Amino acid sequence: MSKKDQKKVKRQPVSSLKGMNDILPADQPWWDRIRKAVKEIAGFYNFLKIETPVMEKLELFKRPLGDTSDVVEKQMFSFKTKGGDEVVLRPEGTASIVRSYIEHGLSHLGQPLKLWYEGPMFRYEQPQAGRTRQFHQAGFEIISSDNDPVYDVQTMLACYRTLDDLKIKNINLQINSIGCNKCRPIYRKNLLEYYKNKEKSLCGDCKRRIHTNPMRLLDCKVSGCVELKKEAPQTIDNLCSDCRKHFKKVLEYLEELKLPYMLNPLLVRGFDYYTKTVFEIFAEGFDFALGAGGRYDYLIELMGGRQSPGVGGAMGLERIIEVMKTKEISLGNRVRPKIFLIHIGDTAKKRSLVLIEELREAGIDVMEQLGKDSLNAQLRTANKFEAPLSLIFGQKEAFEQSIIIRDMKTGAQETVPLKKIVAAIKRKMH
Repeated sequence: MSKKDQKKVKRQPVSSLKGMNDILPADQPWWDRIRKAVKEIAGFYNFLKIETPVMEKLELFKRPLGDTSDVVEKQMFSFKTKGGDEVVLRPEGTASIVRSYIEHGLSHLGQPLKLWYEGPMFRYEQPQAGRTRQFHQAGFEIISSDNDPVYDVQTMLACYRTLDDLKIKNINLQINSIGCNKCRPIYRKNLLEYYKNKEKSLCGDCKRRIHTNPMRLLDCKVSGCVELKKEAPQTIDNLCSDCRKHFKKVLEYLEELKLPYMLNPLLVRGFDYYTKTVFEIFAEGFDFALGAGGRYDYLIELMGGRQSPGVGGAMGLERIIEVMKTKEISLGNRVRPKIFLIHIGDTAKKRSLVLIEELREAGIDVMEQLGKDSLNAQLRTANKFEAPLSLIFGQKEAFEQSIIIRDMKTGAQETVPLKKIVAAIKRKMH
């Protein structure tokens, strides 16, 4: 192709990857509001912030999540680096935090150790409402020297209070116990007995799960499998005495807090590392969970650390935003109004740079468009952003060391010396 022909070819713009969405300026107030709520709840309940890399070794997730989990089998973004390392974009937060806890000896911070995090996660699945291939979670984790059920409740409470703080009403907390290494083999046997003559009615995934991890049969959302599991044995009927006592205490604490909950005997969650308590949190009218989590008594030991029970829960930020928008929940953010600085001429433009910094140091928020020279264009912008006051700084004012303050509602103007501008603005703004 000749250079002349190449010029004729229209270049197509590059678009974002499927399921990898931009967070545009218009949506930032929603994200800011949620992050503020999470940070405040974490601070009140004494959780310490931790940040882990978005890229980890593949084995970090294969081991604790389970080779047969949907996330490991179908949904992980995994690839080899140029050096031959098998890596993955993290699909969830708990495994990374446990890795960091072991690697850096965070037990020296004392136990129980309360940690919180917020950031992007990645799963290769069909984008859907509230869930994209890059999505964001905020979560709370408690690692302790014992498996006191009070920590289960504190984790659920942190998630619940965050949603409540965001004015999401009619929150539905669903809870179950899936037992431990002692009682789960008995339950597994009873479950297999129930499904023994029903394999032909299962979906393709569940026909595989029945031979690899039967408990995941209860996590299937395919309609035929949903009907079958309604009559399946329930985990809470097969708990050992320790798990029964633990679950009883969890429910007692929830009732003491008057935190509304409902038992869901078919709730199991999708990762192998969960033991005993599991939970999900829904908003009325929505069929996706806003938050979920559970206890993991064996995870730290499984990953090479000293046996330390833990419990955690995470919330999906995109899903929370969808609920807040659908329910038309006000952000309640009172944005401090900004004054608008209008310049006329090169001398005023140059001196405006210093004036803006002086106003910033005085705690006065300023908008400007120093790239525009037209007075009318700058006034239109001031009106567009509903600035209560405009400062008009022209060649004459720059020479006389003064400035014009214009009330944008009434049009009234006042000329004041530059050295008194801060006091004059504060008087007019209050």
